[in-house]
Amino acid sequence: MDLALSPREKDLSALGRRFCDEVLVPLELIADEHGELPMERRAAVRQAVRDWGLAGINHSKEHGGLGLTMLEQTVIEEQLGRVTNGLWSCVWRPPVSLKYGTKAQVDAYLRPSIQGERRGCFAITEAEAGSDPRRVKTKAVKRGGEWLLSGEKWFVTSYNASDFIIVHAHVDDDPDKPTLFLVDKPPRNMTHLRSPKFMHNFAFDHAELRFEETPVPGDRMLGEIGQGLDLTKSWFVEARLQIASHTLGAAIRAAEVANDYATQRHQFGRAIREFQGVEFMLADMAVEIFAAKTMLYRVAWEIDQGIDEKRVHAHASALKLYCSEMAGRVIDKALQVLGGRGYMRENPVERLYRDIRVDRIWEGTSEIQRVVIGGQIRKRGLGVYSDWH
Repeated sequence: MDLALSPREKDLSALGRRFCDEVLVPLELIADEHGELPMERRAAVRQAVRDWGLAGINHSKEHGGLGLTMLEQTVIEEQLGRVTNGLWSCVWRPPVSLKYGTKAQVDAYLRPSIQGERRGCFAITEAEAGSDPRRVKTKAVKRGGEWLLSGEKWFVTSYNASDFIIVHAHVDDDPDKPTLFLVDKPPRNMTHLRSPKFMHNFAFDHAELRFEETPVPGDRMLGEIGQGLDLTKSWFVEARLQIASHTLGAAIRAAEVANDYATQRHQFGRAIREFQGVEFMLADMAVEIFAAKTMLYRVAWEIDQGIDEKRVHAHASALKLYCSEMAGRVIDKALQVLGGRGYMRENPVERLYRDIRVDRIWEGTSEIQRVVIGGQIRKRGLGVYSDWH
């Protein structure tokens, strides 16, 4: 068993680290002060992504992407996760569901999205539908050769950075017919209700939208009627690995800051790291990071080996659950080591503390991950997690 990263994987990790430190980190305080990345800064960051060779890291060369393995993507995403204010989202990852579109849809949406010429956002969640997608009330009715969408969507992340929306709706208001639709902006009969402020400041917004018989051409249905959840599941697996990568990177940065501070800060005649109370916190942080990184790289490797999709889904849920909660614990300890300095917004640990909380909520709450994990154990036995395959 060879657990060493290849020279290429090490190079990609170093590339992600340099891009994070040189391009994104200088934008942290700007994004935090403005509440998001200012519009006038966005074009330069998009071009930097292209110039650094990071456009389309999650898609095949066939569609114009980089054709990276999941492990190669992961080593990059871990480094991007070091940045605060969700600025990692500047390195776009077009939704994997787009690759299942028709040739015309791939040419019109996926290829330009990979190059950063277009960007799509997902509209799934609603006021009464989050963890239970069958409660979605947005409906799609076909009339005169086009689809009419009606309903409200919440938490449409990166809406103001996107030029099209992937909308999850029930055809004929039937929960057994979940279906995805490609909606170009600005659509007719759609209202941007608001973009509420959240605990974290993010690179882009999280919008609330209302569709009122919004017309969508008949050829803009993505996949087949009733295929919406299957296409979304593929996106969720990738998103959960991405979240795990980002939370790991965030935890490592916080631990590094705390470790450096514990060496430099002196009280009672010695560095505070020499006090057992601080030393034990640093030790606990290191062990949590060690366990999370081991799990993350294993799951990424498993995906590259083509293991059973159900096992991948099971492991991705466990990974997302552990890494998101691990980061909360590690960053909380890092802030405690830093004391009052850790509570200052100019300190990256303070921003990471706010940023990381949402990772236990979006793309499947911690409670939903536990439901998935418990269900896998009931159906397939504990070996789905305790065995090594």
